[in-house]
Amino acid sequence: MKSKVLYFSASLLALNAFAVTGKNKPNIVIILADDLGYGDVSAYGCKTIHTPNLDKLANEGVRFTQGYATSATSTPSRYGMLTGMYPWKNKDAKILPGDAPLLISEKQYTLPKMMQDAGYVTAAIGKWHLGMGDGNVNWNKTVKPGAKEIGFDYSNLIAATNDRTPTVYVENGKVVGLDPNDPLEVSYKDNFPCEPTALTHPEMLKMHWSHGHNQSIHNGIPRIGYQKGGKSALWVDEDMADYFTGIAKKFLTENKNKPFFMYFGLHQPHVPRAPHSRFVGSSGMGPRGDAILEADWSVGEIINHLEKLGLLENTLVVFSSDNGPVLNDGYNDQAVELVGDHKPAGPLRGGKYSLFEAGTRIPFVVYWKGKVKPMVSDALVCQLDFMASIAALIKQPLKGDFDSQNILPALLGKNKNGRTDLVIEANGKLAYRAGNWALIPPYKGPKRNLTGNELGNLAEGGLYDLKADLGQQHNVSSKNRKKYEKMYKRFLGITKGYTELK
Repeated sequence: MKSKVLYFSASLLALNAFAVTGKNKPNIVIILADDLGYGDVSAYGCKTIHTPNLDKLANEGVRFTQGYATSATSTPSRYGMLTGMYPWKNKDAKILPGDAPLLISEKQYTLPKMMQDAGYVTAAIGKWHLGMGDGNVNWNKTVKPGAKEIGFDYSNLIAATNDRTPTVYVENGKVVGLDPNDPLEVSYKDNFPCEPTALTHPEMLKMHWSHGHNQSIHNGIPRIGYQKGGKSALWVDEDMADYFTGIAKKFLTENKNKPFFMYFGLHQPHVPRAPHSRFVGSSGMGPRGDAILEADWSVGEIINHLEKLGLLENTLVVFSSDNGPVLNDGYNDQAVELVGDHKPAGPLRGGKYSLFEAGTRIPFVVYWKGKVKPMVSDALVCQLDFMASIAALIKQPLKGDFDSQNILPALLGKNKNGRTDLVIEANGKLAYRAGNWALIPPYKGPKRNLTGNELGNLAEGGLYDLKADLGQQHNVSSKNRKKYEKMYKRFLGITKGYTELK
Protein backbone atom coordinates (compact mmCIF):
# COMPACT_ATOMS: atom_id res chain seq x y z
CA MET A 1 0.00 0.00 0.00
CA LYS A 2 1.02 3.56 -0.55
CA SER A 3 1.24 5.52 2.68
CA LYS A 4 -0.23 8.90 3.47
CA VAL A 5 3.29 10.33 3.44
CA LEU A 6 3.35 10.08 -0.35
CA TYR A 7 1.89 13.50 -0.89
CA PHE A 8 4.78 15.13 0.98
CA SER A 9 7.07 14.29 -1.95
CA ALA A 10 10.01 16.29 -3.12
CA SER A 11 7.91 18.31 -5.51
CA LEU A 12 7.08 21.27 -3.30
CA LEU A 13 9.79 23.56 -4.65
CA ALA A 14 8.35 23.23 -8.13
CA LEU A 15 4.90 24.19 -6.92
CA ASN A 16 5.51 27.56 -5.25
CA ALA A 17 3.42 29.22 -7.92
CA PHE A 18 0.48 27.13 -6.75
CA ALA A 19 0.80 27.93 -3.03
CA VAL A 20 -2.58 27.69 -1.34
CA THR A 21 -3.76 29.74 1.60
CA GLY A 22 -7.10 29.88 3.36
CA LYS A 23 -8.14 32.80 1.18
CA ASN A 24 -7.39 31.37 -2.23
CA LYS A 25 -8.19 27.70 -2.07
CA PRO A 26 -8.69 26.53 -5.65
CA ASN A 27 -12.03 25.05 -6.60
CA ILE A 28 -11.86 21.51 -7.98
CA VAL A 29 -14.14 20.21 -10.75
CA ILE A 30 -13.85 16.64 -12.03
CA ILE A 31 -15.90 15.85 -15.14
CA LEU A 32 -16.10 12.19 -16.04
CA ALA A 33 -17.56 11.02 -19.34
CA ASP A 34 -19.02 7.52 -19.66
CA ASP A 35 -17.52 5.07 -22.20
CA LEU A 36 -15.67 7.83 -24.09
CA GLY A 37 -12.69 6.46 -25.97
CA TYR A 38 -9.18 7.74 -26.58
CA GLY A 39 -10.11 8.33 -30.21
CA ASP A 40 -13.44 10.06 -29.55
CA VAL A 41 -11.95 13.53 -28.93
CA SER A 42 -10.60 15.56 -31.82
CA ALA A 43 -7.75 16.97 -29.71
CA TYR A 44 -6.46 13.38 -29.50
CA GLY A 45 -6.07 13.19 -33.25
CA CYS A 46 -9.59 12.22 -34.29
CA LYS A 47 -10.50 13.64 -37.71
CA THR A 48 -14.03 12.28 -37.93
CA ILE A 49 -15.68 14.19 -35.09
CA HIS A 50 -15.18 17.72 -33.80
CA THR A 51 -15.32 18.36 -30.04
CA PRO A 52 -14.49 22.09 -29.71
CA ASN A 53 -15.13 22.46 -25.97
CA LEU A 54 -13.07 19.43 -25.03
CA ASP A 55 -10.41 20.59 -27.46
CA LYS A 56 -10.25 23.95 -25.70
CA LEU A 57 -9.43 22.22 -22.40
CA ALA A 58 -6.96 19.86 -24.06
CA ASN A 59 -5.19 22.55 -26.10
CA GLU A 60 -5.03 25.11 -23.29
CA GLY A 61 -4.23 22.63 -20.52
CA VAL A 62 -2.17 19.49 -20.05
CA ARG A 63 -3.25 16.75 -22.44
CA PHE A 64 -2.03 13.38 -21.25
CA THR A 65 -1.28 10.63 -23.73
CA GLN A 66 -0.92 8.04 -20.96
CA GLY A 67 -3.88 8.85 -18.72
CA TYR A 68 -5.68 5.89 -17.16
CA ALA A 69 -8.78 4.84 -15.33
CA THR A 70 -8.21 2.00 -12.89
CA SER A 71 -10.74 -0.25 -14.56
CA ALA A 72 -12.26 -1.00 -17.96
CA THR A 73 -15.78 -0.74 -16.47
CA SER A 74 -17.68 1.96 -14.65
CA THR A 75 -18.28 0.97 -11.03
CA PRO A 76 -14.73 -0.09 -10.11
CA SER A 77 -13.29 2.85 -12.04
CA ARG A 78 -15.33 5.36 -10.03
CA TYR A 79 -14.61 3.51 -6.81
CA GLY A 80 -10.87 3.91 -7.37
CA MET A 81 -11.19 7.58 -8.20
CA LEU A 82 -13.22 8.48 -5.10
CA THR A 83 -11.39 6.26 -2.59
CA GLY A 84 -7.78 6.36 -3.78
CA MET A 85 -7.74 2.56 -3.48
CA TYR A 86 -7.31 -0.04 -6.19
CA PRO A 87 -10.83 -1.36 -6.84
CA TRP A 88 -9.64 -4.95 -7.21
CA LYS A 89 -8.92 -4.91 -3.48
CA ASN A 90 -12.68 -4.78 -2.91
CA LYS A 91 -14.34 -7.98 -4.19
CA ASP A 92 -17.68 -6.15 -4.51
CA ALA A 93 -16.29 -3.43 -6.81
CA LYS A 94 -17.85 -4.68 -10.02
CA ILE A 95 -20.66 -3.57 -12.32
CA LEU A 96 -23.63 -3.04 -10.00
CA PRO A 97 -27.38 -3.36 -10.57
CA GLY A 98 -29.56 -0.33 -9.88
CA ASP A 99 -30.68 -1.58 -6.47
CA ALA A 100 -27.22 -2.47 -5.14
CA PRO A 101 -26.20 -1.25 -1.67
CA LEU A 102 -23.65 1.52 -1.28
CA LEU A 103 -20.29 0.08 -2.34
CA ILE A 104 -18.07 2.49 -0.43
CA SER A 105 -18.05 1.98 3.33
CA GLU A 106 -19.34 4.89 5.39
CA LYS A 107 -16.20 4.52 7.52
CA GLN A 108 -13.88 4.79 4.53
CA TYR A 109 -11.92 8.00 4.07
CA THR A 110 -12.73 9.37 0.61
CA LEU A 111 -11.82 12.20 -1.70
CA PRO A 112 -15.01 14.17 -0.89
CA LYS A 113 -14.50 13.64 2.86
CA MET A 114 -10.98 14.99 2.50
CA MET A 115 -12.37 18.05 0.70
CA GLN A 116 -14.92 18.58 3.46
CA ASP A 117 -12.13 18.44 6.04
CA ALA A 118 -10.35 21.15 4.06
CA GLY A 119 -13.40 23.43 4.24
CA TYR A 120 -14.87 22.70 0.81
CA VAL A 121 -18.55 22.33 -0.04
CA THR A 122 -18.91 19.14 -2.08
CA ALA A 123 -21.32 17.91 -4.75
CA ALA A 124 -21.90 14.76 -6.81
CA ILE A 125 -24.03 15.35 -9.90
CA GLY A 126 -24.98 12.99 -12.73
CA LYS A 127 -24.05 9.33 -13.05
CA TRP A 128 -23.31 7.51 -9.79
CA HIS A 129 -23.25 3.68 -10.17
CA LEU A 130 -21.73 3.11 -6.72
CA GLY A 131 -24.83 1.77 -5.04
CA MET A 132 -27.41 3.42 -2.78
CA GLY A 133 -29.00 2.22 0.43
CA ASP A 134 -28.50 -1.00 2.36
CA GLY A 135 -29.56 -3.52 -0.28
CA ASN A 136 -33.26 -3.38 0.56
CA VAL A 137 -34.19 0.00 -0.88
CA ASN A 138 -37.55 1.68 -0.44
CA TRP A 139 -37.42 4.30 -3.18
CA ASN A 140 -40.39 6.13 -1.67
CA LYS A 141 -38.40 7.19 1.40
CA THR A 142 -34.99 8.80 1.81
CA VAL A 143 -32.45 6.35 0.44
CA LYS A 144 -29.40 6.02 2.65
CA PRO A 145 -26.56 5.47 3.02
CA GLY A 146 -25.56 7.23 -0.17
CA ALA A 147 -23.45 10.08 -1.47
CA LYS A 148 -23.93 12.12 1.71
CA GLU A 149 -22.49 9.40 3.89
CA ILE A 150 -19.23 9.27 1.92
CA GLY A 151 -18.64 13.02 1.87
CA PHE A 152 -20.95 14.83 -0.55
CA ASP A 153 -22.93 17.75 0.90
CA TYR A 154 -25.21 17.80 -2.13
CA SER A 155 -26.07 15.14 -4.65
CA ASN A 156 -28.38 14.78 -7.65
CA LEU A 157 -27.80 11.47 -9.36
CA ILE A 158 -29.00 8.53 -11.37
CA ALA A 159 -28.61 5.47 -9.18
CA ALA A 160 -26.73 3.34 -11.67
CA THR A 161 -26.67 3.73 -15.45
CA ASN A 162 -29.22 5.14 -17.86
CA ASP A 163 -29.97 1.64 -19.16
CA ARG A 164 -30.90 0.32 -15.70
CA THR A 165 -33.90 0.78 -13.44
CA PRO A 166 -34.87 2.87 -11.55
CA THR A 167 -35.12 5.54 -14.26
CA VAL A 168 -35.46 8.45 -11.83
CA TYR A 169 -33.31 11.26 -10.46
CA VAL A 170 -32.30 10.99 -6.80
CA GLU A 171 -31.55 14.30 -5.08
CA ASN A 172 -30.02 14.09 -1.61
CA GLY A 173 -31.39 10.59 -1.27
CA LYS A 174 -34.94 11.39 -2.37
CA VAL A 175 -36.53 10.55 -5.72
CA VAL A 176 -37.26 13.83 -7.51
CA GLY A 177 -40.93 14.53 -8.30
CA LEU A 178 -42.31 11.32 -6.81
CA ASP A 179 -46.05 11.21 -6.15
CA PRO A 180 -46.67 9.36 -2.84
CA ASN A 181 -49.93 8.06 -4.29
CA ASP A 182 -48.00 6.29 -7.05
CA PRO A 183 -45.13 4.57 -5.28
CA LEU A 184 -42.05 3.39 -7.19
CA GLU A 185 -41.14 -0.29 -7.03
CA VAL A 186 -37.95 -1.80 -8.42
CA SER A 187 -36.82 -5.39 -8.80
CA TYR A 188 -33.86 -7.14 -10.38
CA LYS A 189 -35.39 -10.59 -9.87
CA ASP A 190 -38.98 -10.69 -11.06
CA ASN A 191 -41.26 -8.50 -13.12
CA PHE A 192 -44.35 -6.95 -11.57
CA PRO A 193 -47.75 -8.36 -12.64
CA CYS A 194 -49.06 -6.96 -15.92
CA GLU A 195 -46.03 -4.68 -16.46
CA PRO A 196 -44.87 -4.73 -20.11
CA THR A 197 -41.37 -5.75 -21.10
CA ALA A 198 -39.47 -5.64 -24.37
CA LEU A 199 -40.20 -9.35 -24.82
CA THR A 200 -43.94 -9.13 -24.25
CA HIS A 201 -44.63 -5.74 -25.87
CA PRO A 202 -42.04 -5.02 -28.58
CA GLU A 203 -44.53 -2.70 -30.30
CA MET A 204 -43.91 -0.18 -27.47
CA LEU A 205 -40.25 0.26 -28.36
CA LYS A 206 -38.72 3.25 -30.13
CA MET A 207 -35.23 1.77 -29.56
CA HIS A 208 -34.61 -1.94 -29.92
CA TRP A 209 -32.29 -4.12 -27.89
CA SER A 210 -29.54 -6.36 -29.24
CA HIS A 211 -28.57 -8.18 -26.07
CA GLY A 212 -29.46 -8.01 -22.40
CA HIS A 213 -31.75 -4.98 -22.42
CA ASN A 214 -35.18 -6.55 -22.69
CA GLN A 215 -36.92 -5.97 -19.37
CA SER A 216 -38.95 -2.92 -18.27
CA ILE A 217 -39.79 -0.32 -20.91
CA HIS A 218 -39.61 3.38 -20.15
CA ASN A 219 -39.72 6.23 -22.67
CA GLY A 220 -39.92 3.62 -25.43
CA ILE A 221 -36.54 2.21 -24.37
CA PRO A 222 -36.08 -1.27 -22.85
CA ARG A 223 -33.91 -1.47 -19.72
CA ILE A 224 -32.09 -3.86 -17.44
CA GLY A 225 -34.27 -4.51 -14.38
CA TYR A 226 -37.96 -4.13 -13.65
CA GLN A 227 -39.92 -1.19 -12.25
CA LYS A 228 -43.50 -0.20 -11.56
CA GLY A 229 -45.17 3.10 -10.67
CA GLY A 230 -43.45 6.40 -9.95
CA LYS A 231 -44.77 7.79 -13.26
CA SER A 232 -44.39 11.46 -12.28
CA ALA A 233 -40.72 10.94 -11.39
CA LEU A 234 -39.52 9.07 -14.48
CA TRP A 235 -36.87 10.88 -16.48
CA VAL A 236 -36.97 11.70 -20.18
CA ASP A 237 -33.68 10.45 -21.62
CA GLU A 238 -33.49 13.23 -24.20
CA ASP A 239 -33.63 15.86 -21.44
CA MET A 240 -31.00 14.34 -19.15
CA ALA A 241 -28.06 16.43 -20.38
CA ASP A 242 -30.00 19.66 -19.95
CA TYR A 243 -31.22 18.58 -16.52
CA PHE A 244 -27.83 17.71 -15.04
CA THR A 245 -26.00 20.58 -16.72
CA GLY A 246 -28.55 22.94 -15.21
CA ILE A 247 -28.15 21.35 -11.78
CA ALA A 248 -24.35 21.69 -12.00
CA LYS A 249 -24.55 25.35 -13.01
CA LYS A 250 -26.97 26.02 -10.14
CA PHE A 251 -24.55 24.46 -7.66
CA LEU A 252 -21.69 26.59 -9.00
CA THR A 253 -23.76 29.75 -8.74
CA GLU A 254 -24.94 29.04 -5.20
CA ASN A 255 -21.42 28.29 -3.99
CA LYS A 256 -19.42 30.85 -5.94
CA ASN A 257 -18.19 32.51 -2.75
CA LYS A 258 -16.99 29.26 -1.14
CA PRO A 259 -14.31 26.78 -2.11
CA PHE A 260 -16.08 23.86 -3.78
CA PHE A 261 -15.43 20.37 -5.11
CA MET A 262 -17.82 19.14 -7.79
CA TYR A 263 -17.84 15.68 -9.33
CA PHE A 264 -19.91 15.81 -12.53
CA GLY A 265 -20.63 12.39 -14.04
CA LEU A 266 -21.76 12.66 -17.66
CA HIS A 267 -23.93 9.82 -18.96
CA GLN A 268 -22.71 10.12 -22.56
CA PRO A 269 -21.97 8.17 -24.70
CA HIS A 270 -23.20 5.26 -22.57
CA VAL A 271 -26.24 3.38 -23.86
CA PRO A 272 -29.08 4.05 -24.40
CA ARG A 273 -27.89 6.93 -26.53
CA ALA A 274 -30.82 9.32 -26.70
CA PRO A 275 -29.45 12.86 -27.14
CA HIS A 276 -31.67 15.93 -27.22
CA SER A 277 -33.26 16.66 -30.59
CA ARG A 278 -30.96 19.63 -31.19
CA PHE A 279 -28.02 17.21 -31.39
CA VAL A 280 -29.70 14.49 -33.44
CA GLY A 281 -27.91 14.12 -36.77
CA SER A 282 -25.13 16.53 -35.80
CA SER A 283 -22.29 14.00 -35.98
CA GLY A 284 -23.23 11.94 -39.02
CA MET A 285 -22.47 8.85 -36.96
CA GLY A 286 -25.86 8.25 -35.42
CA PRO A 287 -26.82 8.44 -31.75
CA ARG A 288 -23.38 7.58 -30.36
CA GLY A 289 -21.63 10.39 -32.23
CA ASP A 290 -24.49 12.78 -31.45
CA ALA A 291 -24.23 11.90 -27.76
CA ILE A 292 -20.52 12.74 -27.80
CA LEU A 293 -21.31 16.17 -29.22
CA GLU A 294 -23.97 16.63 -26.54
CA ALA A 295 -21.35 15.80 -23.89
CA ASP A 296 -18.99 18.32 -25.48
CA TRP A 297 -21.74 20.95 -25.26
CA SER A 298 -22.31 20.15 -21.59
CA VAL A 299 -18.62 20.58 -20.78
CA GLY A 300 -18.63 23.90 -22.62
CA GLU A 301 -21.61 25.05 -20.58
CA ILE A 302 -19.77 24.32 -17.33
CA ILE A 303 -16.59 26.10 -18.43
CA ASN A 304 -18.51 29.13 -19.74
CA HIS A 305 -20.49 29.33 -16.51
CA LEU A 306 -17.33 29.25 -14.41
CA GLU A 307 -15.99 32.10 -16.54
CA LYS A 308 -19.25 34.05 -16.20
CA LEU A 309 -19.01 33.71 -12.41
CA GLY A 310 -15.39 34.90 -12.44
CA LEU A 311 -14.17 31.55 -11.10
CA LEU A 312 -12.23 30.08 -14.01
CA GLU A 313 -8.81 31.34 -12.89
CA ASN A 314 -9.31 29.77 -9.46
CA THR A 315 -10.76 26.43 -10.60
CA LEU A 316 -8.79 23.32 -11.46
CA VAL A 317 -10.78 21.31 -14.02
CA VAL A 318 -10.08 17.67 -14.84
CA PHE A 319 -11.81 15.97 -17.75
CA SER A 320 -11.58 12.24 -18.33
CA SER A 321 -13.62 9.08 -18.96
CA ASP A 322 -14.49 6.16 -16.71
CA ASN A 323 -13.27 3.53 -19.20
CA GLY A 324 -12.75 2.90 -22.88
CA PRO A 325 -15.27 2.88 -25.75
CA VAL A 326 -17.85 0.40 -26.96
CA LEU A 327 -20.15 0.49 -29.98
CA ASN A 328 -22.83 -2.21 -29.64
CA ASP A 329 -23.44 -2.35 -25.88
CA GLY A 330 -26.94 -3.78 -25.93
CA TYR A 331 -29.02 -1.63 -28.30
CA ASN A 332 -29.50 -1.56 -32.06
CA ASP A 333 -28.68 2.13 -32.50
CA GLN A 334 -26.54 1.78 -35.65
CA ALA A 335 -23.34 2.63 -33.78
CA VAL A 336 -21.53 -0.12 -35.69
CA GLU A 337 -23.13 0.57 -39.06
CA LEU A 338 -22.56 4.35 -38.99
CA VAL A 339 -19.10 4.49 -37.42
CA GLY A 340 -17.46 4.86 -40.85
CA ASP A 341 -13.79 5.76 -40.59
CA HIS A 342 -14.12 6.82 -36.98
CA LYS A 343 -12.00 4.81 -34.53
CA PRO A 344 -13.32 5.27 -30.96
CA ALA A 345 -10.16 3.73 -29.49
CA GLY A 346 -7.86 5.71 -31.78
CA PRO A 347 -4.60 3.81 -32.29
CA LEU A 348 -5.21 1.55 -29.28
CA ARG A 349 -6.36 -2.06 -29.14
CA GLY A 350 -9.48 -3.23 -27.30
CA GLY A 351 -12.08 -1.07 -25.59
CA LYS A 352 -14.52 -1.24 -22.71
CA TYR A 353 -14.23 -4.56 -20.78
CA SER A 354 -10.71 -5.12 -22.15
CA LEU A 355 -7.27 -5.64 -20.61
CA PHE A 356 -5.75 -4.19 -23.77
CA GLU A 357 -4.84 -0.50 -23.63
CA ALA A 358 -8.12 0.92 -24.94
CA GLY A 359 -9.96 -0.50 -21.94
CA THR A 360 -8.38 1.92 -19.47
CA ARG A 361 -6.25 4.44 -21.41
CA ILE A 362 -8.65 7.31 -21.94
CA PRO A 363 -8.81 11.06 -22.66
CA PHE A 364 -7.29 12.79 -19.63
CA VAL A 365 -6.94 16.57 -19.46
CA VAL A 366 -6.06 19.01 -16.67
CA TYR A 367 -7.08 22.62 -17.27
CA TRP A 368 -6.49 25.63 -15.03
CA LYS A 369 -6.71 28.96 -16.76
CA GLY A 370 -3.67 31.13 -16.11
CA LYS A 371 -2.00 28.52 -13.90
CA VAL A 372 -1.37 25.50 -16.13
CA LYS A 373 0.53 26.07 -19.37
CA PRO A 374 -0.53 24.20 -22.52
CA MET A 375 1.46 21.04 -23.12
CA VAL A 376 1.22 17.43 -24.19
CA SER A 377 2.53 15.05 -21.54
CA ASP A 378 3.44 11.39 -21.78
CA ALA A 379 3.58 11.02 -17.99
CA LEU A 380 1.83 7.90 -16.68
CA VAL A 381 -1.10 9.27 -14.68
CA CYS A 382 -4.20 7.69 -13.20
CA GLN A 383 -7.51 8.82 -11.71
CA LEU A 384 -6.53 6.77 -8.67
CA ASP A 385 -4.08 9.55 -7.85
CA PHE A 386 -6.53 12.44 -7.61
CA MET A 387 -6.80 11.97 -3.87
CA ALA A 388 -3.12 12.26 -2.91
CA SER A 389 -2.40 14.87 -5.59
CA ILE A 390 -5.27 17.17 -4.60
CA ALA A 391 -4.29 16.69 -0.96
CA ALA A 392 -0.85 18.02 -1.84
CA LEU A 393 -2.33 20.95 -3.75
CA ILE A 394 -4.58 22.11 -0.89
CA LYS A 395 -2.15 21.01 1.84
CA GLN A 396 -4.63 18.67 3.45
CA PRO A 397 -3.34 15.63 5.40
CA LEU A 398 -4.62 12.22 4.34
CA LYS A 399 -5.90 9.69 6.85
CA GLY A 400 -4.87 6.07 6.51
CA ASP A 401 -3.11 4.15 3.77
CA PHE A 402 -3.86 4.51 0.07
CA ASP A 403 -2.79 3.33 -3.33
CA SER A 404 -3.15 6.94 -4.50
CA GLN A 405 0.17 8.64 -5.26
CA ASN A 406 1.06 12.30 -5.33
CA ILE A 407 1.72 13.09 -8.99
CA LEU A 408 0.70 16.74 -8.66
CA PRO A 409 3.72 18.17 -10.55
CA ALA A 410 2.86 15.97 -13.53
CA LEU A 411 -0.84 16.86 -13.37
CA LEU A 412 0.03 20.57 -13.38
CA GLY A 413 2.53 20.18 -16.21
CA LYS A 414 5.55 21.03 -14.06
CA ASN A 415 7.29 17.79 -15.02
CA LYS A 416 6.57 14.49 -16.73
CA ASN A 417 7.32 12.28 -13.74
CA GLY A 418 4.12 10.37 -13.25
CA ARG A 419 3.68 6.88 -11.89
CA THR A 420 6.34 4.24 -12.45
CA ASP A 421 3.76 1.46 -12.68
CA LEU A 422 0.04 0.74 -12.49
CA VAL A 423 -2.23 -2.28 -12.11
CA ILE A 424 -5.38 -2.11 -14.23
CA GLU A 425 -8.52 -4.24 -14.06
CA ALA A 426 -11.23 -5.58 -16.36
CA ASN A 427 -14.03 -7.83 -15.12
CA GLY A 428 -11.97 -9.08 -12.19
CA LYS A 429 -8.85 -9.79 -14.25
CA LEU A 430 -5.71 -7.69 -13.90
CA ALA A 431 -2.92 -6.41 -16.11
CA TYR A 432 0.21 -4.38 -15.42
CA ARG A 433 1.79 -1.23 -16.84
CA ALA A 434 5.39 -0.24 -16.12
CA GLY A 435 7.55 2.14 -18.12
CA ASN A 436 6.89 1.55 -21.81
CA TRP A 437 5.68 -1.97 -21.20
CA ALA A 438 2.27 -3.61 -20.79
CA LEU A 439 1.94 -7.09 -19.35
CA ILE A 440 -1.18 -9.24 -19.55
CA PRO A 441 -0.95 -12.40 -17.44
CA PRO A 442 -2.23 -15.69 -18.91
CA TYR A 443 -6.02 -15.95 -18.75
CA LYS A 444 -8.54 -18.42 -20.09
CA GLY A 445 -11.79 -17.28 -21.62
CA PRO A 446 -13.35 -16.01 -24.83
CA LYS A 447 -11.46 -13.63 -27.09
CA ARG A 448 -14.44 -11.27 -27.39
CA ASN A 449 -17.69 -10.61 -25.56
CA LEU A 450 -21.16 -9.79 -26.95
CA THR A 451 -20.10 -6.21 -27.70
CA GLY A 452 -17.41 -7.45 -30.08
CA ASN A 453 -14.62 -5.89 -28.00
CA GLU A 454 -11.47 -7.93 -27.46
CA LEU A 455 -11.14 -8.89 -23.80
CA GLY A 456 -7.43 -9.62 -23.58
CA ASN A 457 -7.73 -13.29 -22.59
CA LEU A 458 -4.38 -14.67 -23.72
CA ALA A 459 -3.73 -18.25 -22.69
CA GLU A 460 0.02 -17.73 -23.10
CA GLY A 461 0.10 -14.26 -21.54
CA GLY A 462 1.18 -11.09 -23.30
CA LEU A 463 4.01 -8.56 -23.25
CA TYR A 464 3.93 -5.43 -25.39
CA ASP A 465 6.48 -2.68 -25.99
CA LEU A 466 4.09 0.26 -26.23
CA LYS A 467 6.77 2.66 -27.42
CA ALA A 468 7.33 0.59 -30.55
CA ASP A 469 3.90 -1.06 -30.72
CA LEU A 470 1.17 1.21 -29.34
CA GLY A 471 -1.53 -0.87 -31.04
CA GLN A 472 -0.34 -4.04 -29.26
CA GLN A 473 -0.11 -6.07 -32.45
CA HIS A 474 3.10 -7.90 -31.50
CA ASN A 475 3.18 -10.07 -28.40
CA VAL A 476 6.88 -10.36 -27.48
CA SER A 477 6.44 -12.46 -24.33
CA SER A 478 8.22 -15.45 -25.87
CA LYS A 479 11.03 -13.41 -27.47
CA ASN A 480 11.69 -11.33 -24.35
CA ARG A 481 11.14 -13.90 -21.64
CA LYS A 482 13.37 -12.28 -19.05
CA LYS A 483 11.44 -9.03 -19.25
CA TYR A 484 8.14 -10.87 -19.08
CA GLU A 485 9.17 -12.89 -16.02
CA LYS A 486 10.57 -9.82 -14.25
CA MET A 487 7.37 -7.85 -14.76
CA TYR A 488 5.21 -10.84 -13.90
CA LYS A 489 7.04 -11.32 -10.61
CA ARG A 490 6.59 -7.65 -9.76
CA PHE A 491 2.91 -7.84 -10.70
CA LEU A 492 2.36 -10.87 -8.45
CA GLY A 493 4.10 -9.09 -5.60
CA ILE A 494 1.70 -6.14 -5.84
CA THR A 495 -1.48 -8.20 -6.26
CA LYS A 496 -0.72 -11.12 -3.94
CA GLY A 497 -3.71 -12.09 -1.84
CA TYR A 498 -6.20 -10.03 -3.83
CA THR A 499 -6.73 -11.94 -7.02
CA GLU A 500 -6.39 -15.30 -8.62
CA LEU A 501 -5.40 -15.75 -12.22
CA LYS A 502 -8.36 -17.20 -14.13
